[in-house]
Amino acid sequence: MDFRLSEDHQLLSNSLRRFLADNYDIEARNTRAFEAPYHMKEIWSGLAELGVLGAFVSEERGGFGGSAPDVAVIFEELGRSLCTEPVLGTLMGLRLLAAFGREQEVRSLIAGETRTALAVYEPNSACDISFMEAVARQDGDAWRLSGRKSAVYGAPGAGPILVAAKTDAGIGLFLIEKPDLIAAAMTDGGGVADIVLEDVVAECISTDAGAELEDALDLGRIALCAEAVGGMTMLLEMTVDYLKQRKQFGQSLATFQALQHRVVDMQLELEQCRSIVIAAVAGHGGADQSRTASMAKNLIGRAGLAIAEEAIQLHGGIGMTWELPAAHYAKRLVMIDHQLGDRNDHALRLMAIDKQQAEFRARHQ
Repeated sequence: MDFRLSEDHQLLSNSLRRFLADNYDIEARNTRAFEAPYHMKEIWSGLAELGVLGAFVSEERGGFGGSAPDVAVIFEELGRSLCTEPVLGTLMGLRLLAAFGREQEVRSLIAGETRTALAVYEPNSACDISFMEAVARQDGDAWRLSGRKSAVYGAPGAGPILVAAKTDAGIGLFLIEKPDLIAAAMTDGGGVADIVLEDVVAECISTDAGAELEDALDLGRIALCAEAVGGMTMLLEMTVDYLKQRKQFGQSLATFQALQHRVVDMQLELEQCRSIVIAAVAGHGGADQSRTASMAKNLIGRAGLAIAEEAIQLHGGIGMTWELPAAHYAKRLVMIDHQLGDRNDHALRLMAIDKQQAEFRARHQ
């Protein structure tokens, strides 16, 4: 199998890398990512003009691509640049709006005129959305939502926001134009918010959108894994460069065999992560989509922490400083594990999937 990027994907990767290199520097990122609106509006407009947002949706639904490889290519480049733009929420929101034929909202999002976010998780529920507590009730021709949503990525400044809530038919999907937010910066930069819903009027998109939600979340997990690979690649390169420059006892640290072995271990972890992302991309849309996405998220969570810790230790005390870009890459890798379910959540999800498959085989023998 040929794992090289296609010509179109190589062009997309190069264009996005060049745009971010020219317009998105680490100093501006560290200043803007921790203060409202937690991103750079000019960068968002540039991503839209470049066609990045349109690559999340198929041509039949108004976009330019829409495949898992398209998403992985884009997010790997975002990871290389440590970009905190609220792309993840827009990716998942776009996929859901497109799936339910909301053409007007899709066009507006692709053009960069508006942003959206997806509110799924809650304080008392993690990866398994069946534990969702937010509820939706029909009140005449209107729907009203009650509950609380937490860690809504990219919600500050976004509108409308997609909210998942339980209905009599399953897990529904609703649209709220301007909900009240409890907004904050994530510890690694970028905006996040909690939403408190008390009989909030919402537009019903679907009363049973469980399958579409899981599909959007799985694609979001693949995106995060690809972003982690991009971040790991840059962090490893920074670590090797530092070891070549830093001297001790009159020799470059890169000549010390013990440190060389630790760098090789980091490289092995990176290659495993790259391989599992390829597997998850290949599995998206198939019968094993949930399994491969959770396998990737579990491995990326464990490897990301290991690589971040090694990079900090190999840099020494300077590795903890705000001024060193490597410190921010390490922080981002740790935080990626906690988005859309951490490594423990996905280990439990894999166990549940295996149990379901075993029960299915037992019933059909």
